[in-house]
Amino acid sequence: MKKFIVPFILILTAHSLSAQYAGQVAVGNASGSGVSNAMVSSVIGDMNDQYERLSKQTGIDDFAGSPYTNDKFVQAPVYYGDENMGSYYYRYNAYNEEIEIKKTNLEEEKITALTKDKSIKVMVGGRPLSFATFIDKKGNTLNGYLTTVLDSEKYDLYKRVNVKFTEGQKAQNSFVKAVPNRFSHFVEYYYQEKGVNRIDEVPLKTNQVAKLFNEPLKSEVKDYIKDNNLDVKDEADLIKVFEYLNSK
Repeated sequence: MKKFIVPFILILTAHSLSAQYAGQVAVGNASGSGVSNAMVSSVIGDMNDQYERLSKQTGIDDFAGSPYTNDKFVQAPVYYGDENMGSYYYRYNAYNEEIEIKKTNLEEEKITALTKDKSIKVMVGGRPLSFATFIDKKGNTLNGYLTTVLDSEKYDLYKRVNVKFTEGQKAQNSFVKAVPNRFSHFVEYYYQEKGVNRIDEVPLKTNQVAKLFNEPLKSEVKDYIKDNNLDVKDEADLIKVFEYLNSK
């Protein structure tokens, strides 16, 4: 087992270097050409350090929302490929597309970040969260973390929490309240056809979901959604749509 620990614990310099695979674009909302995938030994700051950095950047100390999907560290199994690496405490910073990790939940333990390696997965509630390359509805190719919500024979379905940062505004006078910096969470869904090396965003409208497929499947999907009164914006209903597709 020890032979896996070195590649597993390798970490990235937070906020200043986003390690990428050659030929891929920048992580998350950024765009541009690929950069080196070299990794360096470093630790990252805690949540307060990140808020302090953004406070200095914006000149505003108040924040609404969070860059994290879970503010506290939660224990979960971690795998490298099919190899169970044991349980670790993780916290997912969806704004930075970074999984922060500790071996224990002790406050004095320094926080590191998981290598952005597609072979690594954190089992969150029994569902794998792993690094992936995907294409959003605007046609942008991005790198980030996806959670598998359906793994089936024909189509896989993934979920992404996309966190956007909006800079606040200082109070212009005593009659106008200051606006805090804000982290807003948005949920996106992606699908992948088995045997196709491409993950695409699912548009959350009935007609647009149906248009992802050719006839006669296009009409069948549209009718299935209508006949069963499904709302594709609801995760449970969207899963039903893709379970139907996998049954065809």
